[in-house]
Amino acid sequence: MLKKIILGVVLNAIALYAVTFFLIDIQYTGGIVFFLIAGFIIGVLNVFIKPLMKLLSFPIMLMTVGLFTLVINAIIFWLTMKVVNGIHFSDVTVIISSTWTYLIAGVVFGLINWVLHLFIRNK
Repeated sequence: MLKKIILGVVLNAIALYAVTFFLIDIQYTGGIVFFLIAGFIIGVLNVFIKPLMKLLSFPIMLMTVGLFTLVINAIIFWLTMKVVNGIHFSDVTVIISSTWTYLIAGVVFGLINWVLHLFIRNK
């Protein structure tokens, strides 16, 4: 069980690193500590908040044929950045310049995380 959690955090951290590599509108400090903390927070939000958001937005999901999932991913990404900045970890900050960056980052993060999970099974 602990191995599964650690692997999930590491995969989220790798996907987040790729997002910051591809999107120049995301600036961060803290190096690997930032990626591990944010990867953990994304994992927690994906386990507890994302299913609730999908359940509550089910009618919208039906009308948009699932495309509203992109908005949910952007909200999860936004919440992650708010938690990272809100808790004030030592020398760990993140700045995202626009709302569109959250949407693009959510899409890129989802795609990269999906590809990572294709190659590395976390069961």
